[in-house]
Amino acid sequence: MTVGKQRFFVSYAGPDRAWAEWTGWHLEQAGHTVELDRWDWATGDDFVGRMDHALAHADAVVALFSQNYFGPGRWTQAEWKATVAGKGRLVPLAIKSLADEDVPPLLRGLIRKELHGLDENEAVAALLEAVDGPSRPVESVAYPGADDTGPDAAPDGARPRLPRDDDRPEVWNVARRNLDFSGREAEITRLRVGFLGGRQAAVQALHGMGGIGKTQIALEYAYRFASQYDLVWWIDAEQADQIPVHFTELADRLGIAKPDAGTEYNARILLQHLRTRHRWLVILDNAEHPDQIEPWTPDGTGHTLITSRDPNWRGLAHQTGLDVFTRTDSLAYLEARLPSISADEAGVLAEAVGDLPLALAQAAGVIGSGMTLDRYCRLLATSTARILQEGDAPGYPASLAAAVDIATTRLTDEHAESGALLRLGAFLGPEPIPNAWLENARPRLATIPGDPDDLMWLHSALQPLGRYGLARIDHQVFQIHRLTQAVIRDQTSPEQAGMIRDDIAAVLACVDPGDPDTPETWSAWASAASHLTAPHAVVADRPELRPMLLQAALFLIRSGQARGAHGLALSLQQAWGAELGEDHPDTLTAMQYLGHATADIGDVAEARRVVEDTLARRRHTLGSDDPQTLQSANDLAVILDQLGISVHTREMYEDTLARRRRVLGDDHPDTLQSALNLGLALLEYGKLEEARRLVEDALVRRRRALGDDHPQSLEAAAGLASVLYECGDYAEAHRMHADTLAHQRRALGDDHPQTLQSVQSLAAALMQVGKYEGARPLLEDALARRRRTFGDDHPETIECARRYASALSHVGEQPEAHRMLEDVLARCRRNFGDDHGRTIRSVNALAVFLYEAGEYVQARRLLEDAHARARRILGDERIETLRIAESLGLTLYRLRCYPESVAILEDTRARQRRLLGDGHVDTVHTTQSLARTYTAMGKRFAAQRLLSPKKQGKRRFGRKSR
Repeated sequence: MTVGKQRFFVSYAGPDRAWAEWTGWHLEQAGHTVELDRWDWATGDDFVGRMDHALAHADAVVALFSQNYFGPGRWTQAEWKATVAGKGRLVPLAIKSLADEDVPPLLRGLIRKELHGLDENEAVAALLEAVDGPSRPVESVAYPGADDTGPDAAPDGARPRLPRDDDRPEVWNVARRNLDFSGREAEITRLRVGFLGGRQAAVQALHGMGGIGKTQIALEYAYRFASQYDLVWWIDAEQADQIPVHFTELADRLGIAKPDAGTEYNARILLQHLRTRHRWLVILDNAEHPDQIEPWTPDGTGHTLITSRDPNWRGLAHQTGLDVFTRTDSLAYLEARLPSISADEAGVLAEAVGDLPLALAQAAGVIGSGMTLDRYCRLLATSTARILQEGDAPGYPASLAAAVDIATTRLTDEHAESGALLRLGAFLGPEPIPNAWLENARPRLATIPGDPDDLMWLHSALQPLGRYGLARIDHQVFQIHRLTQAVIRDQTSPEQAGMIRDDIAAVLACVDPGDPDTPETWSAWASAASHLTAPHAVVADRPELRPMLLQAALFLIRSGQARGAHGLALSLQQAWGAELGEDHPDTLTAMQYLGHATADIGDVAEARRVVEDTLARRRHTLGSDDPQTLQSANDLAVILDQLGISVHTREMYEDTLARRRRVLGDDHPDTLQSALNLGLALLEYGKLEEARRLVEDALVRRRRALGDDHPQSLEAAAGLASVLYECGDYAEAHRMHADTLAHQRRALGDDHPQTLQSVQSLAAALMQVGKYEGARPLLEDALARRRRTFGDDHPETIECARRYASALSHVGEQPEAHRMLEDVLARCRRNFGDDHGRTIRSVNALAVFLYEAGEYVQARRLLEDAHARARRILGDERIETLRIAESLGLTLYRLRCYPESVAILEDTRARQRRLLGDGHVDTVHTTQSLARTYTAMGKRFAAQRLLSPKKQGKRRFGRKSR
């Protein structure tokens, strides 16, 4: 028996790393010192030097015997040989079942302790007995049926578990293991070390070119360390908007999903749940855009593994860039897949395919199916020359394209129906293709051979695609990689391509995702839109698809995908304008959506040009009272409002509403749209009661027709909250904004423009009652989302930044607030000009900051400029103008320019009393400021008369307008 604490070096093979972690952990828990490469050796260390040092200073080497341990070319051989040669102590532990022939002759005579097949308590006892030696019990032997998990046991999430073969967690969603996987030990080691580095929410990203083996490494990692997790969930993340759907499936599996709550809500519930549990692994495979993946990256104590072609994961994940196989790994892989191949032949093939893992896999598959190596290499060379003449395939070497060429040729020869299906899929988008689309359209598909009435045709046609590695097959969808598609399209003759595009149109014509105004249909529309907009589908010239294309553009607008909507609407307007004429109804509808999308991406001036052109053409062709013309009239008023050209917008809203009521009726959605727009416009004119009546009525009618959670109902609810805010009912405005925001997050998602607008409005309500600490995180998050989605110069991003800066100025972060306000003003001037309403508001916000900082001279200069511009652009009796005037009057008071202050404040108060009434908060504030100025001038009687019969509360300078 060995007495005392010892120093051990753990010797193991890479695939057995989980066993090494378990062994090292329990040895350290027993008080021993352990040296384990993944715990103690840093990147860049001399491996051989560190190994020699560890062997020299260890009391014993704990060797984890398995078939992997004795595999050719492993450092384990050097470790045990050095120990034996130096007559050091070797502690052999069998973690797999081994036959005598599996163990080198020199080690067969050693007594080894068998750990495989034991439960964890038995394995721990066997491990400690192996290192300490056997001993007799000194106390009564415990009853074997007792629970021997002691009170000092470590939390389950903190210690490695005893690895077991096929010990998968109960919650498991991972594809079949690749039994041909080999190599990549360094990469898997790096992943494991990164995950166990003690960081909260460990996120690792594998990135590299297509075909490099990212997915295969992730798959092997999941299986190799499956026993260390309670939950392993694999997600295809190429379509970022589908991630919430996959998270909802996991939530359903865990029993926490709410069936009627929607995918985004359930996905958020799932993310919250993961924060509360240990031992989970989520794999986001084939992710494309970090900014789209970041909102859906889980956090907590579990692990997230991302694979992607995109290398830009800094700030979100710890990155590992992948290169092609080393030549040693290539040879090992080929020798395992093709046992009869010689080392020289394997070298020739590895060189021919450039050591690219996917190309090696395809080559081995083709050669293993009966093709000679010489013929494969000749075809590879021939195909490569052809591909290079036609242009390279981005991200893939030519050898991969050549392998696809060979595979598709064989597929077509042996499975004609599968080959035809592959070609058809190549002309759709790279996103998953729903199987139901093909099943519904089968009778209309001219390029698919076989019996169209065969109920099993799709199943029979899909299976070979999966076997040849040309598509991912699922029970509901199949997916062809974008570069595989490109190679196949290049193989297709123009005549074939024309027939396939006919079939693509037939497939898409059978798709009916539903009403694009309804969020419940957006998942289906996301799939449909991705294929409708695929550049090689070329469906804009199909008359039968024009309605669906327009609905797709509307879906993109309604779901907040402005850039996608702009691209689609512009392409439709250009194509149909040339083919059908600029005045065709479909062309004009495309122009209408183009105007919406152009405004949504922030180019409001260009949107005005498009909308004015659309309105003029509709008036000419349809008449002034046609519903489509009235839509364009409404659009123009909205655009002019956004441009700050609002002198005549009220009259435009009133005229459009009157016409819509006469033509469409009071309950028509278009009529309610005009009523809501007019109501909100009246706020600026101080017509608060009329505004409230219009908006309340629109809300009631929308809720009755559409329900409480429809986007249009939520839009009206947010509008009513804004009216209440302007009326000074801040408590009720806060309640309504908070309630509306909760509904919008559930129905629309956190990044939807309506949701973000409600976040900003709720924050404004909080700031109005002095709750700046509550407003700050709301605005900080909203600003980050705005910037990520639209960039720093989008009008709504600038507006959000202005509000965030105001919040910062009230929580003690004046330098950052000042910097941001200066930046906001510079952006407004650059993007909108000095006379735009947003610029005037930004000047006022900076002046307020300077006033509160005691910089009254600078504040006066800015306010005088803003006041003059507001009077000229907006008019003397607009609420915005009067608020700026009141701030200017108070600034003049601080500068002791009392006569000038009195003149401005008296005029402002008179207008506010006439416009808003004596009891409105703005009127009260101005009255207080004027009374203070009278007092400073010695006119105490005039001041008392202003404040009688009841003295008002203290004025807080610089109240920000919504």
